[in-house]
Amino acid sequence: MTRYFSRRDFIKTTGIGTVGLALGGPAFIGKAFAQPAGRRTLRILQWSHFVPRYDRWFDPFVKRWGEEHNINVIINHISLSDLRSTFASEVVAGRGHDIVEFIDPPSDFEPSVLDLSDLNQEARHRFGQQVPFATRSSYNPDTKKYYGFCHGWTIDPGDYRKSLWQKVGKPDGPRTWEDLLVYAARIKQELGIQNGIGLSQELDSNMAGRALLWSFDTGTQDAREHVILDNRKTVEAVKYMANLYDRTLTPEVFGWTPASNNQLLIAGRASYILNSISAYRSAQKDVPEIAKDIYFSPALKGPGGSGWACEHVIYVSVIPKFAAANADIAKQFLLDLCANYDRAMWESELYASPAFFNTPLLSGDRGYPRVRGAKKMRDLFSHWFSDDPYALPGEARGKLLPLKDAESWATNVGHPGPANPAEGEIFGTYIIPNMFARVAQKQQRAEESVKQAAAECQRIFDKWRAKGLIGHRG
Repeated sequence: MTRYFSRRDFIKTTGIGTVGLALGGPAFIGKAFAQPAGRRTLRILQWSHFVPRYDRWFDPFVKRWGEEHNINVIINHISLSDLRSTFASEVVAGRGHDIVEFIDPPSDFEPSVLDLSDLNQEARHRFGQQVPFATRSSYNPDTKKYYGFCHGWTIDPGDYRKSLWQKVGKPDGPRTWEDLLVYAARIKQELGIQNGIGLSQELDSNMAGRALLWSFDTGTQDAREHVILDNRKTVEAVKYMANLYDRTLTPEVFGWTPASNNQLLIAGRASYILNSISAYRSAQKDVPEIAKDIYFSPALKGPGGSGWACEHVIYVSVIPKFAAANADIAKQFLLDLCANYDRAMWESELYASPAFFNTPLLSGDRGYPRVRGAKKMRDLFSHWFSDDPYALPGEARGKLLPLKDAESWATNVGHPGPANPAEGEIFGTYIIPNMFARVAQKQQRAEESVKQAAAECQRIFDKWRAKGLIGHRG
């Protein structure tokens, strides 16, 4: 039996009195939610999850939540590639969904969405401190506005085929970008299996390019939100990627979609990819022998010892301004989803991690085997990533251990600054993967491509700065 969050559950679990629990809290709901005027409708738009089991749990969860609160809830799933354009059309039309969930920071939509500072404040009151890069992915420090609410994130390690790396003398997989270049080249030359880093206008190529830049101690902006891309270290990173392409990749990477590296790994045609554990979970179901050979490594380190992974899958929900009349119930739903994040973790097969690790666990049957002594989300996270409950029979259960400290090497789009609207537009227009691809395809020299990308970034920053959504700090 599945139990869902209710006020009674939360009061029992946390000991917080009813004064602060008017289903959303008096900080942002004018009257008690329990007495709405008639039956209302809440519309939710989000992407079709990479782990299908999650949607099979989430949709009934949404329906049950609506029944318990006398709300008619409509949920629509669409392709990830259609999400931004669909929401942009709704903004122009001035009508559509009340909650829209993105998996990259939608900071460029800040002018069109509600400030969710009250919701974020209430979440911290109930669930404790948020993971810092989740805050940087939903808060604009220049406008002091929370344009979104981040309830979770997905760890992005390296996924590698252990048997292939063993054959070239690196059984624990790469730990540096130099390892990836040297050993992936040997695997391609000696074993005929390519590397799986993308150079296309898609999500994973965006993530890989940023991880490489940061690990070479450069990036698009600094902590004060000034464009810094045009520098010697960026040129070195671009030259590295061109070399990586020449020695380890194939031309197909220029036309990849977000599913391409997963498919290549599952088909046994990739030695390494930068992605979440979703490809591994798919392989467990479809090609168990490949799954047993997939292991994980933390963020690769660059020449100076830095190593960062770009959190491109970070769950940020927005409430558009045209949905202000339903903002109270939208906020309450998001709080209740956070309270049930143990189920989100479990039903996503550990793909989703909570943005609020100190959220207390609800009592009763939670739909998964009880973990002795677990009181908070972090307890479950630590236990499950130490001993993967979804490991296949006979498979090593400690494979996910390298992911336990992912908070220390995962960061947000815009690192070391926030995911501001300029960074959101740069991410959405694929300036970074285009910069790398031009050089890999020998269309430009590295220095020329970097200068072009830096100029494109500067124009975008200037535009958003003129709109007052990026400050003039330092």
